[in-house]
Amino acid sequence: MVKVKRFVVVKHFQNDPKPSDLQLVEEELPDLQNGEFLVQAEYLSVDPYMRVYTQRYPIGITMIGSQVAKIIESKNTEFPVGERIIGYLGWRTHSIINPYSSEYDFLELKPKLLPDIKDLPPSLHLGILGITGNSAYFGLLDICKPKQGEVLVVSGAGGAVGSHVGQIGKILGLTVIGITDSDEKCKWLVEELGFDYAIDYKNEDVELRQTELTAILIMYSSLALVGGEISTIVIYQMKNYGRIAACGSIASYNADLSSLPKSTILQPQFVFNRLKMEGFLISDWYDRWHESVQKNLQWIHEGKLLYRETITKGFENMFDAFVGMLQGKNIGKALVQA
Repeated sequence: MVKVKRFVVVKHFQNDPKPSDLQLVEEELPDLQNGEFLVQAEYLSVDPYMRVYTQRYPIGITMIGSQVAKIIESKNTEFPVGERIIGYLGWRTHSIINPYSSEYDFLELKPKLLPDIKDLPPSLHLGILGITGNSAYFGLLDICKPKQGEVLVVSGAGGAVGSHVGQIGKILGLTVIGITDSDEKCKWLVEELGFDYAIDYKNEDVELRQTELTAILIMYSSLALVGGEISTIVIYQMKNYGRIAACGSIASYNADLSSLPKSTILQPQFVFNRLKMEGFLISDWYDRWHESVQKNLQWIHEGKLLYRETITKGFENMFDAFVGMLQGKNIGKALVQA
């Protein structure tokens, strides 16, 4: 018998997630049936969406999330031992999968075999070659529709999606401003990733810096991937026909939604500067998933797209990695190596 460890949601998160909201349990898995295969987790992703999506499910579920796992036993010739899969299996060390069942479907995504990316680490399928990279690629290209010479402002620029989308902006000939939360991340964005400017919102006046950069750059139009309070500041600096892709709002995920502060009125800015803002879910592009993965892989091989992973070792440390990500302690993609 194979034993599985998994984190069970015993209380819905309220404000900051607490260790007592989850319980680590150990159970025995049954024998494989025909058509099934058994996987062991190698890398597990921790992402902002988990904080809000968990509230949609009943108490007692396995904590949600995606993982790269290796097939260690199989009674399905299409999924042989030794291959890797990616799937939304949740926070668990082992899983028995029936590929014809909907048990592990999440947003219409089924577990699937990973393509060979040769000497690159398989963990990239959870980041730059997965949902993270696809969010950056389609959010910028399809929603913002950038034109060479425009200005791109990215909040959360030190994280997985933000650092990625800023680099795509540079590939496309944009001037890129990243907003993040530490001097270390600012240096990484500018000195390694090629961002033109970086603003440390915890130690700098974002509005003043934005005003200064607006004067320097003469922004005729601008693009933004934004969330939280920073978005209001950015929106009030945008020029005519600016476009905004809203892919999350991590700054408010731990807040009490019944007592959020009233926002600054934005309608005049949208009307007189003819701005557009569109929220999106990556599930909108499932039919074009391969396009993004192949393009991002090409840019990696060409040296145009760099990545950084903050890896926490040990499955038992999933919760700490999750909370650390929500607090911005990661640089680039946050992962757990089981």
